Amino acid sequence: MYAAFFKGDKRAILLRAAVLIAAIAMLDWRIVGEIPLGFLYLLPILLVGSVLSPWQIGAVSALCTFLAEVFDDLTWSLRAGLSRDVLYFAAFFGVGLFVREVTRNRRAAQQHLEEIEHQSEARREAEGQLRILVETSPAAIITADTDGAILMANEAAHRMLALEPEVLPGQSIHRYFPSLANVSRQEATARLYRTTMQSRGQRADGEVFLAEICFSTYPSERGTRLAAMILDTSEDLRTREETTLQQMLTGSRIAAAAVSHEVRNVSGAISVVHQNLARKGLLSRDKDFEALGSLLQALERIASVDLRQYTDQTAETELSSLLDDLRIVVAPALREAGIEGIWNIPAELPTVWADRQNLMQVFLNVTSNSIRALADRNSSNLTVSALVGDRCVQVEFTDNAGGVAYPDRLFHPFQQEAQVTGLGLYLSRALMRACRGELRHKPIPGGSSFIVEMPVVDATESLA
Repeated sequence: MYAAFFKGDKRAILLRAAVLIAAIAMLDWRIVGEIPLGFLYLLPILLVGSVLSPWQIGAVSALCTFLAEVFDDLTWSLRAGLSRDVLYFAAFFGVGLFVREVTRNRRAAQQHLEEIEHQSEARREAEGQLRILVETSPAAIITADTDGAILMANEAAHRMLALEPEVLPGQSIHRYFPSLANVSRQEATARLYRTTMQSRGQRADGEVFLAEICFSTYPSERGTRLAAMILDTSEDLRTREETTLQQMLTGSRIAAAAVSHEVRNVSGAISVVHQNLARKGLLSRDKDFEALGSLLQALERIASVDLRQYTDQTAETELSSLLDDLRIVVAPALREAGIEGIWNIPAELPTVWADRQNLMQVFLNVTSNSIRALADRNSSNLTVSALVGDRCVQVEFTDNAGGVAYPDRLFHPFQQEAQVTGLGLYLSRALMRACRGELRHKPIPGGSSFIVEMPVVDATESLA
């Protein structure tokens, strides 16, 4: 009850203080005697001290001093009365200032306590969210101390290492990831690490797998700590190697077809000469001539390999994401060569029918040719644009490299002017035609343009 009397807003407290001052003054006036009641003014001073400024407290103290002196029955003299008034005022003003400081400190302490509670609540919420993130993360998250002893491991880490839950804490991380042995054994003053690496991991049953480890070290009161986020990339490795093998087989098949095509042309010409000589009968009994005919037949059988349509690897391909991947791959090469890359790609592109890996190889081959042609040129640029039609999508690669000297030889294999084998554009066109697409060249003033055409999935299905 008494505590509630001192609480409230500023107006309510001042009103109570005014009522108390009036009541004390009236009481002091009505009671006649030698008992001074001026000390009762300390009560309203306690009230106003909690809400007023120092000079306002001084004004109220002066008012209370005046009222105490006027309504008491003590005789006033310059010596006794002035001393008494000074003591009154000092007491009132001192108590008011004391209450003001106590109130201010109390409010500051209360605000500080509320801030601490708010920070604690925010910290608890953040820790809860972090705990949920760690426990539900598909990546293995492990922390270890200086000696490599595991301090914390989430559920994904136990699944990755083929262990039961809550088994990893206390075990050595070096047993499962030996490459982290030199990382975790760092002194507190040593350089801290924040990097990524690939290494071999070993499960509890001895199975070896490929791991992508993102780790960092940080200091603590008990030494350097290691925090690692680990992904099992074994499946990615298998997929990558199988894709590489498939691409190699496909490229080898097309290269063999290109060679057999050229051999077939040559062997056809030799066969005509051989038949002409056989009809004349001049070498009909010559053993070497007969052996030449046998060798020619064997050569024709070898050259009978032909490039046929293959559709086992073709599928519905998201062209937009593929072009985004292409941009990521070629952007560094364009920057290093000082070539401005211009990408005019619509926000949405239809799904096309193609082999994603082979289509990426075609795009890379065309862009690589343009980058080589634009090397050491001033104000060079490469524009990649896409045009959507009813049945197909065209992706056009345009450069300002000055054009092609012999456009009629572009898609012929084994060109003498070409770099390496001269099979790049030939194989690229063969890959596109194998999935009902096309690659063609369009000459433009001051440069060249290569157009990669792919059928839209709906159009392909209607044609089928």
